[in-house]
Amino acid sequence: MSERIPAQIIEIIDPRQPLRLTPSQAGGPIHTRSFSGRFRNLRLYGAGLLFLIFFGTAWLDWDGRQAVLWNLAEHRYYIFGATFWPQDFILLSALLIICAFGLFTITVFAGRVWCGYSCPQSVWTWVFMWVEKVTEGERHQRIKLDAAPWGPAKLLRRGAKHGLWLAVSLFTALTFVGYFTPIRPLALELFGGELEGAALFWILFFTAATYLNAGWLREKVCVYMCPYARFQGVMFDKDTLIVSYDAARGEGRGPRRKDSDYKAEGLGDCIDCTVCVQVCPTGIDIRDGLQVDCIGCAACIDACDSIMDRMGYERGLIRYGSEREMQGGRTHLLRPRLVGYAVALALMIGAFAWALQARSLVSLDVAKDRGMYRENAAGQIENVYRLKLINKTQQPQRYHLRLVDGQPFSLSGPGDLNLAAGEILEVPVSVILVHEPLAHSPAPVQFEVVNQADASERKVASSTFIAPSGR
Repeated sequence: MSERIPAQIIEIIDPRQPLRLTPSQAGGPIHTRSFSGRFRNLRLYGAGLLFLIFFGTAWLDWDGRQAVLWNLAEHRYYIFGATFWPQDFILLSALLIICAFGLFTITVFAGRVWCGYSCPQSVWTWVFMWVEKVTEGERHQRIKLDAAPWGPAKLLRRGAKHGLWLAVSLFTALTFVGYFTPIRPLALELFGGELEGAALFWILFFTAATYLNAGWLREKVCVYMCPYARFQGVMFDKDTLIVSYDAARGEGRGPRRKDSDYKAEGLGDCIDCTVCVQVCPTGIDIRDGLQVDCIGCAACIDACDSIMDRMGYERGLIRYGSEREMQGGRTHLLRPRLVGYAVALALMIGAFAWALQARSLVSLDVAKDRGMYRENAAGQIENVYRLKLINKTQQPQRYHLRLVDGQPFSLSGPGDLNLAAGEILEVPVSVILVHEPLAHSPAPVQFEVVNQADASERKVASSTFIAPSGR
């Protein structure tokens, strides 16, 4: 006899009652209701800080240039006092891995709080929703405006909304492109009507992307387009803190008078006001349980707490809680998976900090001449090389070029090299075989550059030396 899978009845639907669909289920536009609360304030402060960093950093100067600038044309990437080159892209890969593990760690601990508080899609969507409220009014006014026929009033409100949306989108695109092209001349050319080429294309592209994603697609990006929404459930466990409805306390739900003995009537704390649905940016009913559409923004928590305050009930009917807690147990904050992610993250951050501090600020590459070898006027065998030296610092430097000690060669070429900040210098040199015979050919040869101001700053590059047999 096959084993049966246990099933639990969550809700019994009375066919005599009309089916009430959430905005998400109905498929229409989602008009959110205004609300206030501690999580909303936290999100506003966080979004304000992110906006300040994003829009403000692009306009900062550092030593006479833009403080943060990824100059793709010259392959130089400035971040305040540090300059990075394509050779340093391994650090970027490491940083992206660290960010991924950080996201995993946060998700195991508290679900999709990244989506609700810090994701650019969510942050810009909240801004666009605020613009919508300013231009078209509160939720009931926007619903009424949607149903109203087109006229001067509706055209004016809609025009103002879309005009502000486009203004925010344009400023966002200008700032983003300004991290790759100096933003001050970029802004002057854009608003002076002189901008053209690739810069104009990318500004128009990101303006359209911001306008569509935050203005029109909104929650559809989070639900259907974002891969994180799909694999987040794999990282959840029974102790993950998620936005949860306490069904044991809230059911059965229903309206009642504030001063009534609702417990005697068989009612729970939920008065079925649906305010939690009306404030949700993805239009779901959190009382139906955890859903892929939930971005963990806690808007429903703030809304429900305000209703509980009005009714004189205890807060927390909707709260951040774990599945284990909702089943009557205790949440275990320290657990193997979370500790493992945290330890791995700490180790990676430490390794990244060490690699960043230890990275060489001088680059040396060696390319051997296509000729095998030649004999000079003194009858000595020599090989020709082309050295490529890069000063990765933002100050002029003086370097000394030499061969690594203990080799049967001598260097013919400039010994001291002066490089300006960020300069790339190509130097032809010759290496002469001075102690014959050579044990074997080809033989390794090593070049070394040393910063004369700081002997600890050095770089070694290897190549080969070719000599005829018996030499």
